[in-house]
Amino acid sequence: MIHFAQFGNDLYTGRRSIAFVRRRRVWYAFSAVVLVIALAGIFVKGLNFGIEFRGGTEFRVLGVTNTQDYEARAQEAVGEAGIPGSVTTTIVGGDTIRVQTEAAQEQTDAARTELAEAFDVDRQTVSSTLIGPSWGAAVSEQAIRGLIVFLILVTIVMALYFRTWKMAVAGLTALLHDLVVTVGIYSLFGFEITPSSMIGFLTILGYSLYDTVVVFDKVRENTAEAFRSKRTTYADAANLAVNQTLVRSINTTVVALLPIAAILFVGFTMLGPGTLLDLSLALFIGIAVGAYSSIFIATPLLVQLRSKDPAVVDLDRYVARHGAKRAARDEARAGVPAPGQADQPVPVGADRTGAAPVPDAATPGAGVGARPVHKYAAQSGPRNQPRRAPKSKR
Repeated sequence: MIHFAQFGNDLYTGRRSIAFVRRRRVWYAFSAVVLVIALAGIFVKGLNFGIEFRGGTEFRVLGVTNTQDYEARAQEAVGEAGIPGSVTTTIVGGDTIRVQTEAAQEQTDAARTELAEAFDVDRQTVSSTLIGPSWGAAVSEQAIRGLIVFLILVTIVMALYFRTWKMAVAGLTALLHDLVVTVGIYSLFGFEITPSSMIGFLTILGYSLYDTVVVFDKVRENTAEAFRSKRTTYADAANLAVNQTLVRSINTTVVALLPIAAILFVGFTMLGPGTLLDLSLALFIGIAVGAYSSIFIATPLLVQLRSKDPAVVDLDRYVARHGAKRAARDEARAGVPAPGQADQPVPVGADRTGAAPVPDAATPGAGVGARPVHKYAAQSGPRNQPRRAPKSKR
């Protein structure tokens, strides 16, 4: 079994490679299916907005000792008070019942009395809060405005930093992918969207952008070297960058998700609905989706957008034309036999270049104490003939 650290080192050095770019159509197809499901949930099932957005009255019954059938008891108590419409009931903190109804001003006192009797508590422990829909509308407006400003600034900064607008487009596409998928999961599972959730949505965009920028920075470094040396194509250089940053992205994501998962566990089992649970849920979903998009969406899309650039086309043609010759020359320099020569018999004692064996003192048959033969003596030619003694002068 390969150690994870060794696997990451192999990915970084190029000994192992995962074809993220070459198999981009597979990732596109998977993301397209997820996006269709998410959009169907948003537009068909709809979003479950919290009371802060739709308006209404919230009652909290404190110190409840018996929570059995709390939903039916709360529904009956609210109906007895004369408040129409649906009722949303949840347990908060183990001994507090939160009841959300439509806006009720005149029936508030009656509802408090009925809820106190239903859960066998003192009337003073039942609190009520009237929330108007205008506050939620203002929050939504400010959130959308902040999102638009954020995307504009991100586009400008990425275009200036990477000196190409195509990287900015690829990064923004990954951001929108993360946002749609996260909101779609909220819709499909019926999670409540609160102002805390909106804050979480904006936060995950920043995290996803951070992860994408790290990968793009490595892509820029590798592709610049590819343009200089002309030894690899643009797509291969970008794919190597994703492999080199893969382990780092996984480790960063896992480290970020572990404390958020702990908060989610405490929130679901002990605290119940609230700001902490809403924020951590949005962060958990968004960070996981953001790690996926930075690896499988952003870089493959960037390669596809730049595939028609003249510089990229010229580089790919040059590598395709001269790559095989360069590889053969590099193998020859490394002592690797050329194709067709690997199966030729090699004389005993000869090296892989085919040179004849050189006898020395240790060679069988050379005689005890024989002097080593010079390397040129093993070859034929004029320069290897014995030197003649000079003629004596008479």
